[in-house]
Amino acid sequence: MNILVTGGAGFIASNITDAYIKAGHDVVVVDNLSSGKRENLNSKAVFYEMDIADGRMEEVFAKHNFDVVNHHAAQIDVRKSVADPVADANTNILSGIKILNLCKKHNVKKIIYASTGGAIYGEPEYMPCDEKHRVRPMAPYGISKHCLEHYIEYFYDLFHLDYTILRYANVYGPRQDPHGEAGVVSIFIGILLDGKNPSIFGDGEQTRDYVYIDDIVNANIKAITNGSKKIINIGTGMETSVNELYKRLTNAMGLDIKPVYKEARTGEVYKIYLDNKYAKDALGWQPKVGLDEGLKKTSDYFLQLRLHGTKKYFVLKTELE
Repeated sequence: MNILVTGGAGFIASNITDAYIKAGHDVVVVDNLSSGKRENLNSKAVFYEMDIADGRMEEVFAKHNFDVVNHHAAQIDVRKSVADPVADANTNILSGIKILNLCKKHNVKKIIYASTGGAIYGEPEYMPCDEKHRVRPMAPYGISKHCLEHYIEYFYDLFHLDYTILRYANVYGPRQDPHGEAGVVSIFIGILLDGKNPSIFGDGEQTRDYVYIDDIVNANIKAITNGSKKIINIGTGMETSVNELYKRLTNAMGLDIKPVYKEARTGEVYKIYLDNKYAKDALGWQPKVGLDEGLKKTSDYFLQLRLHGTKKYFVLKTELE
């Protein structure tokens, strides 16, 4: 199949791109490199360095005749969305609608959309949160991600663009940026490898559902042919406190460095984890990588980067004529 991956130089989507190429698909990546990294790009992917709102996206669609669009390009920082909700909406809603219009115009068969399970439900009324839980995001990021879900459903109802919407839990693993705002696992690892004391905001008893990148990749592979017209939680179905996460991470790294506790941040969900039972029925998916195994793989990856430097890929940029 011909597959477009938006945001394909980012942490999650670059891993998905690798898996699609390994499976024999032809993959085109579009990324403006605002947060994605050139070194994440697969040398076998055709790469366009541009924003998804760029008018030249029309030429990309016309040239490649995509069967599937995997849409991961997004503004993903919750705090940035609070500070500038207009910019968040421009990227996550308006640019997303442009992608949907191009899918319709160029007869794309299916869109796979990376939504959020961690931010879309708000403070849970019950846990684990299933797909029927009330949607009430606590930040513009969750609002914008949910809004595009409705547009995707609309494009199916009127234009028969098939879709699978994947609501991710907290994803972690190799390539996650330890210097960004999202991704507590990679942030902890980066600070620990510097020999410093990471900060835990609040009492550390806030919980999340941490899902390893390989399981996310597997869900996106299955979504090519499964999960038609479905909205599906992708998580482990288990909650882990920040304190427990930190303990298990330092054990995996063989370190004894104490965290520093700071004042809790406002506007963030205190406890949440996702019900993943529907994913087994609708997608044929279930998680395979346990937390201890995932933390070990992730910390080993970042340690190897420190020892040997970042692996670079040679990528031939394809210019539009």
